Amino acid sequence: MSRLILFLLKLYKRYVSPLLGQRCRFYPSCSDYARVAVSRFGPWRGSLLAGWRILRCQPLCAGGNDPVPDHFHLPCCRVRDGEH
Repeated sequence: MSRLILFLLKLYKRYVSPLLGQRCRFYPSCSDYARVAVSRFGPWRGSLLAGWRILRCQPLCAGGNDPVPDHFHLPCCRVRDGEH
């Protein structure tokens, strides 16, 4: 299952991502984050982390550097400067 997810991410990165342009608020990009998360935590927990990251990729979140955690947990969204 991990191989299939990693293959689909590779296809996305190669063919779909260039059409959409660079839109990610975070570094590494959401697709790179998903690749590392699936490789590190397996298909289920890695996909959960990747989905959580995509949900945090919105204007109320600060963005910036957000690497895959060393231990499985769902990181909170950091609030943007000037907001509560």
